[in-house]
Amino acid sequence: MVQNWTPNSWRQKPIQQVPDFPDMAVLAAAEAQLATYPPLVFAGEARRLKSQLANVSEGKGFLLQGGDCAESFAEHGADTIRDFFRAFLQMAVVLTFGAQQPVVKVGRIAGQFAKPRSSNIEKQGDIELPSYRGDIINGIEFTEKARIPDPERQIMAYRQSAATLNLLRAFAMGGYANLDNVHQWMLGFVKESPQAERYRKLADRISETMDFMKAIGITPETNPNLRETDFFTSHEALLLGYEQALTRVDSTSGDWYATSGHMIWIGDRTRQADHAHIEYCRGIKNPLGLKCGPSLTADGLIELIDLLNPQNEAGRLTLICRFGHDKVAENLPRLIRAVEKEGRKVVWSCDPMHGNTITLNNYKTRPFERILSEVESFFQIHRAEGTHPGGIHIEMTGNDVTECTGGARALSGADLADRYHTHCDPRLNADQALELAFLLAERMKGGRDEKRMVVNG
Repeated sequence: MVQNWTPNSWRQKPIQQVPDFPDMAVLAAAEAQLATYPPLVFAGEARRLKSQLANVSEGKGFLLQGGDCAESFAEHGADTIRDFFRAFLQMAVVLTFGAQQPVVKVGRIAGQFAKPRSSNIEKQGDIELPSYRGDIINGIEFTEKARIPDPERQIMAYRQSAATLNLLRAFAMGGYANLDNVHQWMLGFVKESPQAERYRKLADRISETMDFMKAIGITPETNPNLRETDFFTSHEALLLGYEQALTRVDSTSGDWYATSGHMIWIGDRTRQADHAHIEYCRGIKNPLGLKCGPSLTADGLIELIDLLNPQNEAGRLTLICRFGHDKVAENLPRLIRAVEKEGRKVVWSCDPMHGNTITLNNYKTRPFERILSEVESFFQIHRAEGTHPGGIHIEMTGNDVTECTGGARALSGADLADRYHTHCDPRLNADQALELAFLLAERMKGGRDEKRMVVNG
């Protein structure tokens, strides 16, 4: 057991990004109700994810983490979940082939409802209201009533998460994830992409590999691994009362687990070493993520690693780096060198979204070329340092939105108004997400070829 820790010890610490609930008795009642509900995920599943992430930390896998910036109650539906899962699986297959390694699939889904904000107040004209903090806390509508934090929304978030998980498990294990299906979807994307010729070479190689597998009798019918997949959920652990209510003792190990999701992460705004979010996360046994922005010092990172992973367990901690395309070269090497010097076991992941947000035509957007640039720099720096670039963490959707500019279809600032549907930050659409996977697979293959040439002298 973690020393001097309980599921509620975070309440004795300073805390950031806390909503101002008007009635604490109503909040306590909602949290007490949640504490009686069944777990959303199970300790054994979290341990399986940790085992897979341990392989990534040792250079034997790659982490694909992605999904909505903030899930909404209004857009919850089977088609939305299916389209996201479909796009995510396509990315995973392309990256598996590019990396020639297993891809660990972790969605930002079934719990990603709360959002940190840079300001407590949103102003429109002469009217000031509390900021929207995600559907688990208040409503996006710019009205006084909608912006009042409502504890009952936590119950709604739990129920939506449970329904989402139910469908995701059916998709992952019921045949929808069949590799033949995913491959056909990918070929459809390649055929219709403006960069079809560029991506066709990689797609053809995947097709040849699958034809060979069939020829020797390895098919989805004979091998369950080709028709089923592991899929895990994750979210930012921001609303700690909700997390505490779903924190349970595992009956087999006696350890505490957050059962709200398989993996939870700590945001760049709430990673103060002596504050509540670090205190809560240090005591649970789930795999953890830690967002690392430009303000994080090397000494500060080592202090946080020691708090969150004192036993230096492989797979326990993923460092999600979010610097911005123009700041990654300045900041990432010093953190890598500090971690390597201290011999800490971590997964290095790149979040190329949050440091690359701009405003264009009064819309928040993220240029695709900046996203790609940060990912490329992340890979180049890790190769130069001799460390493993272990994953990417992106905000994406399976829908045909127009929120990020650029990509093969060259979305412009004028296109943003067409289908700008996000409740918070701009997301890659399905085509842009898969395009990023193809481009990343090309670079992975190039890196392998370079390494092979060096080995062969």
